[in-house]
Amino acid sequence: MAVMAETFFFYDLETSGLSGRDDRVMQFAGQRTDMDLDPIGDPVNVLVALNDDTLPSPDALMVTGITPQQTVADGYTEAQFAELLLKEVFTEGTIVTGYNNVRFDDEFVRHLLWRNFHDPYEWSWRDGRSRWDMLDVVRMTRALRPEGIKWPVIDGVPTNRLELLSKENDISHENAHDAMSDVVALIGIAKLIKSKQPQLFDYLLKMRDKKEIKKLVNLDQKQPFVYSSGRYDSEFQKTTVAFPLTSGKNGNVIVYDLRYDPAQFINLDGKELAKKIFATWEERKADDFVKLPVKELQYNRVPAVAPLGVLEQNDGWSKISMSQDIVESHKKTLLSAPHFAENIRTLLENKPDYKKSPNVESQLYDGFLDDADKLRVQAVASADDKKLADFHPEFRDERLDPLLLHYKARSFPKCLTADEMIEWEKWRVARIKSQLPSYMKSIERLSKQELTENKQYVMQELQLWLENIAPTDISNLSGQD
Repeated sequence: MAVMAETFFFYDLETSGLSGRDDRVMQFAGQRTDMDLDPIGDPVNVLVALNDDTLPSPDALMVTGITPQQTVADGYTEAQFAELLLKEVFTEGTIVTGYNNVRFDDEFVRHLLWRNFHDPYEWSWRDGRSRWDMLDVVRMTRALRPEGIKWPVIDGVPTNRLELLSKENDISHENAHDAMSDVVALIGIAKLIKSKQPQLFDYLLKMRDKKEIKKLVNLDQKQPFVYSSGRYDSEFQKTTVAFPLTSGKNGNVIVYDLRYDPAQFINLDGKELAKKIFATWEERKADDFVKLPVKELQYNRVPAVAPLGVLEQNDGWSKISMSQDIVESHKKTLLSAPHFAENIRTLLENKPDYKKSPNVESQLYDGFLDDADKLRVQAVASADDKKLADFHPEFRDERLDPLLLHYKARSFPKCLTADEMIEWEKWRVARIKSQLPSYMKSIERLSKQELTENKQYVMQELQLWLENIAPTDISNLSGQD
């Protein structure tokens, strides 16, 4: 059987808000390239219709300039968009690549596929597919191999914002926060790194494979390694030397930042450690708070990791303000205190999961589907509107029946029975009412600001959108009689 040639697909989303669980994709743009980063075929640039159950974040739309009305007039339904992604974008051998996509864009894709009766995971691993995140590649390049690239700084603080990075290096980026413009800029940045630091680029590309990561980072042969992550300090270019400490959830690993002396932590009891691990954001901001330098490394999130050997070249140790002596000393302290690793493991094992949502559309991570339900889900996605009208699969997973109602209501509303229409309307009204307070607060705040003509237009469209989708029992929503 012929092996499909690998290609990159660089993509970016503009969304109705920041939550992959609760907000929606409004624009999708992307470009396929070959492994030399030269374009293949035409770019993809589409809108996705916002449904009448969603009030978008006014602040988000002030940035993107996309209105709900525009998506409805020119956009795909979510069901159509999901088909486009799976049939034309996430093809065999595709390396799905973005900028902070692992933590942001990919989450929107997963939840969109979940809502639309497609497997939410296979698009990123099956049939030779994989994913890669250029943000951590940029972080490690800046920290260890910055030569040949201009790096932006704001008020003395390093920043890796895509629009600033592209501007510094004279890369086309005509309209930051337009998805297609961001994709063009991202490909330009990838080409720049591949050109100036090809060895690091190729190494990190190989390390998107979690099997390769496990060879370097594991608990069977514990060894220090270089790690770039947004969780680490900006003053050290988000890069440190970490050490595998203990097991985490779902087969992942908890790592310790060897920049910090573990002697101050290893004899803390469980209660003191818990105060640090589970501290609130406000508590962490206190002047006397000393953070516990541990974090979870998730193998399937393409972390930017490398062996210590990369620090032996180009003055690497001094670039991240560390030394072999510090690493060895702190490593020895950790190995002498196995009880510390065990205490951390116990605490994190018992850490409460994220608060479960009552909204079935946000319950993707509440559990996996069994094989029988997977087949039924495939049958739903394959059914046309005529079949859906009288299609009642006997799902085992209790999430799927209400999810099917939502799926039909959004993309195939003519399939709904009278009772289903009433049930959907109850859910839609409750969702809008839950979104309304923050929506109105943002509208009120923005209306007091000096807005450009374009932003004034978006504001007007937002007010009209609310009037058009508002439940009938809510009056005077936009301040009108």
